[in-house]
Amino acid sequence: MSSIRPNSLLNLSSSLTTLSLRECDLRGKLENNILYLPSIQTLDLTGNSNLEGSLLMFSREFLNSIDNLKSLKHLALPNCNFTGSIPAWLGNFTKLTYLDLSNNSFSGLLPSSLFNLPNLSTLNLRYNQLVGPLPSHVSGLNLIILSLSSNFLNGTLPSWLFSMPSLETLYLNGNQFVGEIGEFKYNSLRHLDLGYNKLHGSIPRSVSRLVNLTSLSLSSNNLSIMLGSEMFSKLENLYDLVLSKNSVSINNNAAYALPNLLRLNLSSSNISEFPIFLRLTTNLQVLDLSNNQIYGQVPRWLGDVGMNSLYYVNLRGNLLQGPFPILNSSNLQFMFFSNNKFTGEISSFICDAIYLRVLDLSHNNLSGMIPKCLVNSTALSVLDLRMNSINGTIPATFAIRNNFRNINLNGNQLEGSLPPSLANCRDLEVLDLGNNKISGAFPYWLGSLQKLQVLVIRSNRFQGYIDNPKTKFPFPNLRIIDISNNQFNGPLPLTYFEYLKAMMNVDESGVASKYMGEHFYQDSLNIMMKGHNIEMERVLTILTSIDFSNNSFRGEMPKIIGRLKSLKGLNFSYNNLTGYIPSSIGNLTNLEWLDLSFNKLGGKIPSQLVDLTSLGVLQLSHNQLTGHIPSGKQFNTFSNDSYTENLGLCGFPLSRTCDNHEAKQPPPPTLQQDENLDHENGFGWQAVSIGYACGTIFGMFMGYLMFKIGKPKCIVRMVKLEQHIMLRRLKKNAHKRGGRR
Repeated sequence: MSSIRPNSLLNLSSSLTTLSLRECDLRGKLENNILYLPSIQTLDLTGNSNLEGSLLMFSREFLNSIDNLKSLKHLALPNCNFTGSIPAWLGNFTKLTYLDLSNNSFSGLLPSSLFNLPNLSTLNLRYNQLVGPLPSHVSGLNLIILSLSSNFLNGTLPSWLFSMPSLETLYLNGNQFVGEIGEFKYNSLRHLDLGYNKLHGSIPRSVSRLVNLTSLSLSSNNLSIMLGSEMFSKLENLYDLVLSKNSVSINNNAAYALPNLLRLNLSSSNISEFPIFLRLTTNLQVLDLSNNQIYGQVPRWLGDVGMNSLYYVNLRGNLLQGPFPILNSSNLQFMFFSNNKFTGEISSFICDAIYLRVLDLSHNNLSGMIPKCLVNSTALSVLDLRMNSINGTIPATFAIRNNFRNINLNGNQLEGSLPPSLANCRDLEVLDLGNNKISGAFPYWLGSLQKLQVLVIRSNRFQGYIDNPKTKFPFPNLRIIDISNNQFNGPLPLTYFEYLKAMMNVDESGVASKYMGEHFYQDSLNIMMKGHNIEMERVLTILTSIDFSNNSFRGEMPKIIGRLKSLKGLNFSYNNLTGYIPSSIGNLTNLEWLDLSFNKLGGKIPSQLVDLTSLGVLQLSHNQLTGHIPSGKQFNTFSNDSYTENLGLCGFPLSRTCDNHEAKQPPPPTLQQDENLDHENGFGWQAVSIGYACGTIFGMFMGYLMFKIGKPKCIVRMVKLEQHIMLRRLKKNAHKRGGRR
């Protein structure tokens, strides 16, 4: 660690021209004296992120003596944690050719003086918090590089942006610019990024003159783009083309090629066919045509695109059908073909992709067996085949020292037992085998997987007792376990609950929400949450739940459950549990849903449960509970459905009274309480009330959407339990009770 010692700088030679203190871990505030260097031409403090304060703090004495920096040409202060406004006096450094203030927290308007520096060639202000429009007029500016991306700039794009004869790089992405793109007067541009703004209209015809252009990104605007027009035919140097999230039309009658193209991204652009110019792009590396309306079969010629270079292909979310295509590139690493209508077997040609890291074929109509080469792979990290009609058994030969992180085979017709070689998957974090026909005993040997966070084997044919673990500390990082809808019996596995370390004593305060997954693939999951089957397209790392429902577990609930303090959801419904509800459940202060219905639990509802202020769903119906229903906090929000078929219960919300006293409804919140809720966390009353009733994971997500767009348009699909599943449960429960008489 270093500190800034301005007095020592005074002793430096007056002839010093370059001072570079890049990434020296400088701390504190800059003093006036650091800039009293009359001959300095280059000052570079890049990456000293522990500096603080504002450039406006320099004294009047310094500002009156600004001629001390009259020779300064290169000023680099990126990633230095500076705040406040960008000082206008920087415009007095008339010899300045390079100015980089990126990756700070500068705010306020752009000083117009920066745009009148006659010798400035590079201006980089990206990743700040600048607001307002660009200057409408500039004089003498002839930039080579202009980067203002990732700010909050707005207004229209002034004409001078398109009239600088030497401009090679223009990055304005990630702002709030509106209006149309102007006509380019010169052809010097090499890199142009106007993505993530609010621009509309068509691409100007002058784009066809930008023959030196190598990268063009216009993604996430409201532009109308004709791809295949003469406009693009002359851009032979283009290697990166990103037009996603616009309205793109394709003219496949135009004959032209982009021979140097390496990346093409047309995702979410409403196209309905493959761009035929791809046939001649022999060096393509990345192809993303996801979330469009492309229909029919994949053309054969696509298999030859980028034969020796293509490593990323994304065709998910289209209307493609027919047999599963296999591309010819031996360099494939990422394949996303999910959410289409592909049929038939997974071709053995997939085995030729020996570098494959992510294979997502989920949500199709594929059949046949899983190719053995997929589990033999040492490169594959994600294997997602869920929601198909794949049958047979899971191949038994998972390679030693494999790289699997996520295996999702949910919703197929797999049968047989689990292969013990799954224990070779030492890096496995997610294993979802739900909704198949897999049989056998509980796979206790998976407890040796130290990184496993999600285990779902629900709705299969597993059976028998869950014996004590064979490893010393089983499932240390498990956060989600769902073994519901099987044929397990015997007592609840007390010993396993003792070792679920990831569900104990988790402090969420101050922890930013993170999602499971990796750069190219976000983990997703089907989970029973609050009585709904939810497909979560992203999984929060703070989500923890246990679902043992719809089995034949018997005996008492272990008190040790109360140690799992990070639990969000607990479901033991549709079993044969007896005894009392442990008062230790009152320790689960993060609990958002609790379902103990359809058991034979007796005694009183513990008063400690009133302290579960995040509890949004409570189901205790169809038990043998007695006594007064606790009141206060969340318990005042639960309806009759939470308690039905407990003949010994009384009190609100039931009509049955206790000790001849009328079951009165608790009073509504006071006006002051409502007003307090109205300002909590910056949300309106709709968001807060949803969060209060539903809990953090679900409620705050919905609240955020209401705050952002005014209505809860979810990214997750919530599907009510299908009637036949409920009937199956009721019949099974009736059979259990009938068998115990």
